[in-house]
Amino acid sequence: MPFNIIRNDIVSMDVDAIVNAANSGLKQGGGVCGRIFYAAGEQEMTKACDAIGYCPPGSAVITPGFNLPARYVIHTVGPIWQGGNQGEESVLRSAYRSSLELAKEYGLESIAFPLISSGIYGYPYEEALAVALDEINRFLFQHDMQVTLVMFDQTAVALGFKLRKDLKSYIDDHYVDEHLDRNRRRDYNHPYAPQPMIQHDMLRESPKQRREYEQIYPSVSMPETGKDEKLVFPKEKTFSEALLNLIDSKGMTDAETYKRSNIDRRLFSKIRSNPGYAPSKSTVLAFTIGLRLSVQDAQDLLARAGFAFSPCDTRDLIVSYFLEKGDHDIARVNAALYDFDQSLLGV
Repeated sequence: MPFNIIRNDIVSMDVDAIVNAANSGLKQGGGVCGRIFYAAGEQEMTKACDAIGYCPPGSAVITPGFNLPARYVIHTVGPIWQGGNQGEESVLRSAYRSSLELAKEYGLESIAFPLISSGIYGYPYEEALAVALDEINRFLFQHDMQVTLVMFDQTAVALGFKLRKDLKSYIDDHYVDEHLDRNRRRDYNHPYAPQPMIQHDMLRESPKQRREYEQIYPSVSMPETGKDEKLVFPKEKTFSEALLNLIDSKGMTDAETYKRSNIDRRLFSKIRSNPGYAPSKSTVLAFTIGLRLSVQDAQDLLARAGFAFSPCDTRDLIVSYFLEKGDHDIARVNAALYDFDQSLLGV
């Protein structure tokens, strides 16, 4: 579970370290900082911070977690928003980098961040989220660590994630209501099960059946009969075989693949060593992003594992949106999934 976004109170996180959005004087403040001091034990945390004395903006220091579930608290100082032209982004990026590097220095395996500077320091949510995702992603591409971005409420992301409007429009245009779909099936007297069938099954159907299916599921593109050669892999390939074939054909390393897909290294090792491995749909969708697949190739990889994109599934539609746009940043995809209250990929 390299990177996750959850809605929770950061003081309840059972990780090696949580990050405190601190002030330079390391004094007990409001918001996240106030909650951390209170939950850790105000006297103990105040004494530990006073012993350090000062932390400049963009830097990080560490103290014990005291009464917190986390063993440590990493205190970092983000920028106060002054309009965006006073070097705020550089300081915010440094705050994330410094915290992650300090966690690495202490040999920590898991860390949880708030959205730094997005509270009383006034950094706009949209820009704060973009910096957090980018800096965490950069670090995880080079190092192994479980990183969680903890949102105190859903609104924080919903207000700031600039793709939300486009995604909402895309979902509205492509979503097939399941109840309406069942009624249409009865009208058509259609023989198929409620969920879309995988592409290869559709190759066996008659043109009339295919046309009826496409009317019901207009967002699911089906291969044309007699054109199997357009598929990326021969039909007999298992999911694992197809995945490894894709990795080789794209000239990617194993580490690059599982990091870009937000897949745990141990899980990837199981997939590589077991040709018959049966992955979850979340895992397959994560690989479609990490391997930078087209929609057609993503459909084929899903089919190898017995899945398909469903127009009745908001998560599938969000992933399809990013694939169509050629945006293969797994952190951005997961931020969008979180924003729409969907389960994240690869975690």
